[in-house]
Amino acid sequence: MAAPAVGSGGAALTGRSLQRQLQRSNRLRRLQAAALVAPLLLYLLLFFLWPIAGMLWRSIDNPELRQVMPQTASLIQGWEGQDLPDEAVLASFAAELRQSYQDKTLAVAAKRLAYESPGFRSLMFAAARALPETPEGSWRATLTGLDPKWGEPLTWAIIQRAAAPWTPIYLLAAIDHRLDANGGIVAAPADQAIYLGIFLRTFWIALVVTVLCLLLGYPVAYQLAALPPRQSNLLLILVLLPFWTSLLVRTAAWVVLLQREGVINDLLIKLGLIGEPLQLVYNRFGVYVAMTHILLPFMILPLYSVMRGLPPHYMRAAASLGAGPVRAFWRVYLPQTVPGIGAGCLLVFILAIGYYITPALIGGANDQMVSYFVAFFTNQTINWGMASALGAVLLLATLLLFALYARLVGIDRLKLG
Repeated sequence: MAAPAVGSGGAALTGRSLQRQLQRSNRLRRLQAAALVAPLLLYLLLFFLWPIAGMLWRSIDNPELRQVMPQTASLIQGWEGQDLPDEAVLASFAAELRQSYQDKTLAVAAKRLAYESPGFRSLMFAAARALPETPEGSWRATLTGLDPKWGEPLTWAIIQRAAAPWTPIYLLAAIDHRLDANGGIVAAPADQAIYLGIFLRTFWIALVVTVLCLLLGYPVAYQLAALPPRQSNLLLILVLLPFWTSLLVRTAAWVVLLQREGVINDLLIKLGLIGEPLQLVYNRFGVYVAMTHILLPFMILPLYSVMRGLPPHYMRAAASLGAGPVRAFWRVYLPQTVPGIGAGCLLVFILAIGYYITPALIGGANDQMVSYFVAFFTNQTINWGMASALGAVLLLATLLLFALYARLVGIDRLKLG
């Protein structure tokens, strides 16, 4: 008995049902994949992207005057900069100046205005202490009588800039520039231009440490890659062993080793190489030594990862074609390790420019890096804008470095381990 034939309508219905099941299955797989990735994305958003966004915003945020003198900050934005602000602005300023002095919040606004003009803090407090309850004729005449500077449009232009929602002064100060009286960008005076020198020092220290790590780490990675897996794994544990010790402990250990009465100086004297102890710590030499030791594993691991995957018959083929060991290494082996060299140098350099503890403990006054000043503005002067601006410039330098690596080597060749 023959089976009943399936009509074209039934076949189409079955096809649509299978298509819907396939679409439902694909949606389910996408939802499962999204659920697996969601914790990582949430972690990156909360602990990476959000803090960076907050830092960038703080580098241009300008809240102080608007918090202490909100009405004045709003009214003065309508001033066109000719002559002095009208009487309503001056009356609002006088009232909020007196109130903030009584509430002990004037220091916040005065400190912010002092960033624009160094003498503004004393000007504000002197006016607040001598300000009468009612004006003597007009507030313009009253304020000008307290100090002639209140009769200068430049004084009120500074207040107007400080009352804006955002300001470029922190970012400009981070690159040794400032705003002049007319709001133009000019170079900072020579006695105040310090941050570009600090950035150059930071990049130079990071570059030297990166080169030292490459010179020391390349032979180690080469030897690890040439050994049998059992031996290389054992030696790799020794490379990773410093990670099991606190960074602070390792830095303090170098202070003990490098000090004038330390182990290294005692050993050099006993060997007859020196006659008196050398100054090996609290200077640039100590910073180089300690940072190279701490960052060396970050160079070895990417190099080892690349070298381990290189087929050994390439070198044998070069030798069979008449190349000596040195020429075969330079022409065949070294070019293949460029991704590892680039990744290791990139990783070490980026880590080095953000170092704080090691230079702070081992370096001298002229060896401190940008991170030291970020900590200084954050913890001591409580100048979050300046700290964020320095961090933003450092972030920009890191992104430019990464872009340069992507152009020269290629992100697709990045190997970190």
